[in-house]
Amino acid sequence: MSTDSVPKWRRIAARVITALAFLFVLFALVAPNELSKLSPWSILQIPLEGLVGVALVLVLPPKPRRIAAVVLGSLLGILLIWKLFDMGFYTTLARPFDPVFDWSFLGPGFEFLAGAIGQGGAVAAAIGISILAVVLVVLMALSAMRLSRVVAGRPTAATRALAVLGVVWVGAAAFGQPFASHSAAALAYDHARQVGSSLQDSNAYNAEASVDAFRDVPGNDLLTGLRGKDVIITFVESYGQVAIQDPELSPAIDSVLDAGTSKLRAAGFESKSAFITSSTSGGGSWLAHSTLQSGVLINNQKRYDTFVGSDRFTLSQAFKRAGWKTVGVVPQNMKPWPEGKVYGYDSYYDSHTSGYKGKNFFYAQMPDQYTLSAFQRNERAKTDRKPVMAEIDLVSSHTPFVPLPEMVDWNAVGDGSIFIPQAENGTKPEEVWNDAGKTRAAYAKSIQYSLNSLISYVQTYGDDNLVVVFLGDHQPAPVITGDGATRDVPVTIVAKDPAVLERTASWGWHDGLNPGQEAPVWPMQDFRDRFLTSFGPHPPTR
Repeated sequence: MSTDSVPKWRRIAARVITALAFLFVLFALVAPNELSKLSPWSILQIPLEGLVGVALVLVLPPKPRRIAAVVLGSLLGILLIWKLFDMGFYTTLARPFDPVFDWSFLGPGFEFLAGAIGQGGAVAAAIGISILAVVLVVLMALSAMRLSRVVAGRPTAATRALAVLGVVWVGAAAFGQPFASHSAAALAYDHARQVGSSLQDSNAYNAEASVDAFRDVPGNDLLTGLRGKDVIITFVESYGQVAIQDPELSPAIDSVLDAGTSKLRAAGFESKSAFITSSTSGGGSWLAHSTLQSGVLINNQKRYDTFVGSDRFTLSQAFKRAGWKTVGVVPQNMKPWPEGKVYGYDSYYDSHTSGYKGKNFFYAQMPDQYTLSAFQRNERAKTDRKPVMAEIDLVSSHTPFVPLPEMVDWNAVGDGSIFIPQAENGTKPEEVWNDAGKTRAAYAKSIQYSLNSLISYVQTYGDDNLVVVFLGDHQPAPVITGDGATRDVPVTIVAKDPAVLERTASWGWHDGLNPGQEAPVWPMQDFRDRFLTSFGPHPPTR
């Protein structure tokens, strides 16, 4: 059939399809793997891999050419999916996707989505995404085959174009011009190295975890500087350095901290603050909790799984060995948590056992004030008891930060039903999700609420024998922090007994609840040993 006999609309349609295939392949080759770097200019590049592909098509016989097009197109489709995963992880966790460890985030991601749109909607979305992934790979293979036929059918024009673009690419690369791209090959190489490093990480973790100066220390020699004290270690969700140093967010939060310092001082409490570098950012709170407790860097799911299946000596186990009753308060846990046994808790409170009769606040199953009130009622209000050590998670400042509870009188908290109108009438997530400015403002308000809850708790229920350590689990997502943020989070110790803070004199922490910009910064994995050293009778030999 001659070209003239083909209807005009079919010729136009063929050209449009070819153009779309070209743009699809070009996008997969040159698009960055960070959403913040994606722009029309980032697509206007000459990909080295594309030039190599054209050269390969020109020299291969028909059958090998078709096979190569299918294989390379499919691989390019997989690379595009990988880039999309990277975009998602950079947006939420400020790092690229790790194909060895990060599949574990799919479960929590599904649960979060189910909370937003319902179980059925989440299942439908998961199925749709799976189908889309297959379609992307198939379409990329078909696009590569179509372009290979176009190139093979016009060898002279393709050879000339290849020569011109090759010269332009070499010249641009020589002068460092950004439109000379080899991003696909570079990204594939970087991720291949990443996979190799991840597969070797188990050996590194085992070596780090094998060193433990406190594992065999008798209980009589542990935490002697805190005997008789109730010790609460509180993680404030997403309470990161950005909260107290961002010029737009920090004024209101700094005001809460500074006022809180004065309020607690008036009640007889003093405080010291600094920064800790979390093992994660944007999410993965369990990695931070386990890092602080274990004294080992736990920054991926494999390390976490190894830790919870081990007998690593944790901070809460140290308190238990020394005579404290140990308590875990994890209000967001809605399922059995058998791995939590590694922490050695004598009592454990989750969303089902905390007695909450109110409604959830989108993600947060209960307000932070209720979490603290229930802990007080269930543990510290009891008479004739042992000192309590508790890890308490405060989650009202978890994304999407709305709806946000409001403080009520502590005597009115009760079973939490007082919060039902607040949950029903508060700001809905969809009102802030699509606006970065509103999201940042909602984040700042949620941090203020969590901090006010904790400060008010100490004011209301604090006594001579209360010691509180509170810190952020990680920085919030990049939509809050911006690109290139550290993983640092504030950390504070509060006590009424002067002897407690005297033990921390060597830490160099700043006075008050609000650490200055020059405050010390510790790796989170160093906290356990420094804490046990300072509050024990003798510095252990290492």
